[in-house]
Amino acid sequence: MSKYLLAGVAFVAVTAATAAAAQNIAVVNGRPIPKERADLFLKELAKQGQATTPELAALVRQELVDREILLQEAEKRGLPARAEFKFQIETARTQILIQALVQDELTRSPIKDEDIQAEYKRLTAQLGTEYRARHILVETEAMAKDIIARLAKGEKFEALAKSLSKDPGSAANGGDLDWAAADAFVGPFSEAMVKLDKGKSSSAPVQTQFGWHVIRVDDTRTTPPPAIAEVREQIAESLQRKKLSEFQQTLKSRASIK
Repeated sequence: MSKYLLAGVAFVAVTAATAAAAQNIAVVNGRPIPKERADLFLKELAKQGQATTPELAALVRQELVDREILLQEAEKRGLPARAEFKFQIETARTQILIQALVQDELTRSPIKDEDIQAEYKRLTAQLGTEYRARHILVETEAMAKDIIARLAKGEKFEALAKSLSKDPGSAANGGDLDWAAADAFVGPFSEAMVKLDKGKSSSAPVQTQFGWHVIRVDDTRTTPPPAIAEVREQIAESLQRKKLSEFQQTLKSRASIK
């Protein structure tokens, strides 16, 4: 073999070795650390808002080298073969792969803006009625009946609530309970309230576990929907959960389970 051919072989060997070295950021005890691993590490840090600088790259290299040294020692001691660590490693691997599958499925079948719009429309169509009610809470039925009689004679509901109601949360405001849906109140109170016309007071005392109530409904309205911008993220997350649940059920229906 001529010296020129030998030189060519040597050149190719050196070039190949240089190229291989360029694909690694370090070699620890003969085991290479691929540059791709460092690049992915830096990419994750960038997602967290860290600027990719030469200094950060150097820190990542040192971190990966340190990890490789510890990993090799763990392997030397046979730790990956121990049952408890095997289980933990497999559990972590399973969780990572399931999360990756979830992300891949959402990428393949993303939630579209029209899906969010349609769900928003469906949800807002289900909104019910809210009531602006007042009440006067007293201890006995006789006291409640006396208040009803005084209201019939023209006394002001608000004034009686301020002077007689034992509900500290509403008495100072003339018994005002603000806007609320019927299911925000206890059963007997809610049942009596929804039967009242606007501006009307209860003609009989209403008993609950809190005492005896005289109720007046000042107004009603359809529950105002939130702006779609305020709930877009929650709707998207809800649709994603629904989509993933359907995806899981589809896979389960296709699986052979014995």
